[in-house]
Amino acid sequence: MLLRFAHDPETIRLGDLEVRRLGFGAMSLPGKDAWGEPPDTATAHAVVRRAFELGVNFIDTAGYYGPLVANRLIREALHPYPPDLVIATKVGVTRGEDRSFQPALRPEQQRVAIEDDLRTLGLEQLPVVHLQWMEQPDVGFEVALEPLLAAQREGKIRHIALSNVSVEQLELALKITPIVAVQNVLAPGHEEALAACEQRGIAFIPYAPPGVAPQERVNEAVAKRLGYSPAQIAIAWQLARSPVVLPIPGTSKVTHLEENLGAVKLALDDVIVGQLAGCEAA
Repeated sequence: MLLRFAHDPETIRLGDLEVRRLGFGAMSLPGKDAWGEPPDTATAHAVVRRAFELGVNFIDTAGYYGPLVANRLIREALHPYPPDLVIATKVGVTRGEDRSFQPALRPEQQRVAIEDDLRTLGLEQLPVVHLQWMEQPDVGFEVALEPLLAAQREGKIRHIALSNVSVEQLELALKITPIVAVQNVLAPGHEEALAACEQRGIAFIPYAPPGVAPQERVNEAVAKRLGYSPAQIAIAWQLARSPVVLPIPGTSKVTHLEENLGAVKLALDDVIVGQLAGCEAA
């Protein structure tokens, strides 16, 4: 293992699974806008392999990345999978012909998504599956959970997680089933779910849409002063923000991957962490 973390802990548990606390997000592996084939398949394979070589053993993907392209690239790069590799997927979203992201929470849609993930990843059981919530008029939250519970009973899913949910939805889900992770925005003004995960010892997997990530705000000066890139500052901030945070920075280039993983060496002090946590929207 080549990752050496400046911030403890170095690992985090997802149910009975343990992974290092810096993962890889596969959304950038396909073409532009997570659509179609990558510009260079060999480079995409190299990124995935290099991530594992450097100590990453958690990969976050989704069938709608491509669609199904990211899953295939991961399989081509790493199958048969190393025993300590954990792959997480997401269901509940599909892509329109215009590349838009649309809800797909009906039971039949989720069943197809789960089977597609199993097939394209080459797995008999998906280690972690997130229910990614998007408002859909004909499907309530509890109803949307049912296909994942059924697939778990059938042995097709090991652990259930959530994405893009409120604290109230997390609490409702926990009354029904164990939840091993929540994948939500982590940015100033968007930390309620993180606090809830901290209280319950649940892994928090952060993502940030354009315009709200700390690296896009006030940390360029911090990066220049410390000799790191803004992206590295953002990843180090996530690691320092809470011991339950599991960052998943993604990229399509090996050089950027190596740069991102270098963020684990950066120990941000409480003052800088607080400054970045309190920065205002641009």
